[in-house]
Amino acid sequence: MKNKHSKNKGIMILVNISFIIISIIALFPILGLILSSFRPSSELMRNGISLTFNLSTLNLDNYVYIFTKASQYWTWYGNSLIISVITIVLSLFFSSMVGYALAVYDFRGKNFFFVLVLFILMVPFEILMLPLYQLMISMQLIDSYAAVMLPAIVAPIAVFFFRQYALGLPKELMDAARIDGSTEYGIFFKIMLPLMTPSLAAMAILQGLNSWNNFLWPLIVLRSNDMFTLPIGLATLLTPYGNNYDVLIAGSVMTIIPIIILFIFFQRYFVSGLTVGGVKG
Repeated sequence: MKNKHSKNKGIMILVNISFIIISIIALFPILGLILSSFRPSSELMRNGISLTFNLSTLNLDNYVYIFTKASQYWTWYGNSLIISVITIVLSLFFSSMVGYALAVYDFRGKNFFFVLVLFILMVPFEILMLPLYQLMISMQLIDSYAAVMLPAIVAPIAVFFFRQYALGLPKELMDAARIDGSTEYGIFFKIMLPLMTPSLAAMAILQGLNSWNNFLWPLIVLRSNDMFTLPIGLATLLTPYGNNYDVLIAGSVMTIIPIIILFIFFQRYFVSGLTVGGVKG
């Protein structure tokens, strides 16, 4: 028994060491990006992004330029923040309601709607882009925040995730609340939604990451430079006529900050939310 315990402990140590090594390797590109953000743009054009550096050439000029002269960059940053925050809030609100309804209520067409969610989940977004684009034109929403946010407000992956999580919620609490005279909305918002906090936190991180990094759909529906999100705005800095590395590299580093903050706030719920939501049903 003792030998078996020692063997299992040794395996866990090897697994942990392997994960640490993989994590360090995965951090190399980020480390190279951060180091490059302190280099002069002329050196970046000659040597590109790398882990090698010369202490004598490192400076804060790129960040000073962003905070003092690159006003357009902060317009893009603000656009991305507004779109991401609103998308996260609306997506969690509507997707959790839909997933909860599919999990706890019995109504005509329930299985059909769930199969429809699964079907849409399996369809690549590239196939849906043209009809969505035509829909945005007909609704006169092109070059607006709404055009970027609407397709993500009720995401199939979020509906499926919340449905799986809600299947494990105790139905006895619903019955007790009904006996006390609570409405169905009251049961959801006051009792069930607080119990879904881990799933909400996990999905907030995933939806926030998708919205913040979204490039293709905003590129299609946004027209004016003042409406661009960060991924599109930074991409415009790379042209055949010149590359503005002063903003591009340091600006790319700044884009990591909101995602790190989001993960710090919700990290304690993240693993439990994904684990429970993935095994229920």
